[in-house]
Amino acid sequence: MRSHLLNDTTAEQYRRSVTDGVERVAAKLAATDRPFTGVSVDALSPRIDEIDLDQPLHDTTAVLDELEDVYLRDAIYFHHPRYLAHLNCPVVIPAVLGEAVLSAVNSSLDTWDQSAGGTLIERKLIDWTNERIGLGPAADGVFTSGGSQSNLQALLLAREESKTDSLAKLRVFASEVSHFSVKKSAKLLGLGQDAVVSIPVDHDKRMQTVALARELERCKEAGLVPMAVVATAGTTDFGSIDPLPEIAELCEQFGTWMHVDAAYGCGLLASVKHRDRIDGIERADSVTVDYHKSFFQPVSSSAVLVRDAATLRHATYHAEYLNPRRMVQERIPNQVDKSLQTTRRFDALKLWMTLRTMGADGIGQLFDEVCELAREGWQLLAADPRFDVVVEPSLSTLVFRYIPAAVTDPAEIDRANLYARKALFASGDAIVAGTKVGGRHYLKFTLLNPETQASDIAAVLDLIAGHAEQYLGESLDRAS
Repeated sequence: MRSHLLNDTTAEQYRRSVTDGVERVAAKLAATDRPFTGVSVDALSPRIDEIDLDQPLHDTTAVLDELEDVYLRDAIYFHHPRYLAHLNCPVVIPAVLGEAVLSAVNSSLDTWDQSAGGTLIERKLIDWTNERIGLGPAADGVFTSGGSQSNLQALLLAREESKTDSLAKLRVFASEVSHFSVKKSAKLLGLGQDAVVSIPVDHDKRMQTVALARELERCKEAGLVPMAVVATAGTTDFGSIDPLPEIAELCEQFGTWMHVDAAYGCGLLASVKHRDRIDGIERADSVTVDYHKSFFQPVSSSAVLVRDAATLRHATYHAEYLNPRRMVQERIPNQVDKSLQTTRRFDALKLWMTLRTMGADGIGQLFDEVCELAREGWQLLAADPRFDVVVEPSLSTLVFRYIPAAVTDPAEIDRANLYARKALFASGDAIVAGTKVGGRHYLKFTLLNPETQASDIAAVLDLIAGHAEQYLGESLDRAS
């Protein structure tokens, strides 16, 4: 079995195996004519269930043949221009190359003696991101597994900086359309069930700062502690961006930690045209970014950034076998000193390879393209009497609902939209997401593929309308 270990004696086998795998994926990408085959759970499950993991195939070619049947053939391909559902981006080739390198070398970014140059590359990218945000010379941060972990760590730091022994008094303020990880983080941090105060949003789905000011004042009057305000730069459902400068003013006034969840909107940090949409982010105490959303990086690639590096001490724990305190005096850079994770992949390499190949402007141009595409999509929807579109896009998300001319029952319209989404997914012709607005079911395009064109959006809208009309016709037939 030693023949399967990657080392100096198996380098040629490694080259052949990886080349075989890459060629198969490349062939699949080239031949994919729709984002999904439409396979059902009931159809795919038996194929995987019948595999006996205690009976290996002993040959990577045979394993790849099997993988074609149980995964590659029916995978959901985000690179296809009619994948329009969630915050999943097509990935750039330099980042995929970085993924191959980091997996083979397998550095662990917790300590210097497991990563060496990897540590310095990650730190350089953190500094680069902080400069793009404008957090100042004392800023720092660390790569994370994703936005949820970044938000959790930011709120942990805010909790510790609040300097109170009574967790029950702490309050976190976030808009009613903020990411669910805010409430989940509050729970994990031991705060009370009512710790997260939901702030209403305006017509454009942006936090109402008048309501925020009122709630902050009410919090103080009640003897409670305003621990943090979470402003969102790119909400998951709408791509809306909260009024960051006004929120920053309120946080300064009330002495409250300001966290900006820019997991989605961080692409604007590289934008050639629209950087001003996140003006005010430089005043945050902490920021979440997800490079694997709007920097076109493979999952996972995220980071939490902080204005004051000293606050990261709240995540520090010294283990004698790993990062003893003496290493701090010896100026040995151990990233575990500021991370919630211990063992951690060298995900920063993917962004490094991307920047060194394409440059920040190259990334920004791609993100600008999808933002412009969303504008075209909004114009199509606004002009189409079959659909109701919720808000003009701030980033690249469109939320809308099919409205039949002859049906007025909201519940029946809900069912028609749900049916259309499911039928479209089952067909494999396109994939769209869904959400609720005002208690009603809506559909959602999340546009992160520069290859998607307005003609794709128009075609998918026709497909949605067709499926919804089919459902309503069958519904009328059943009723009669």
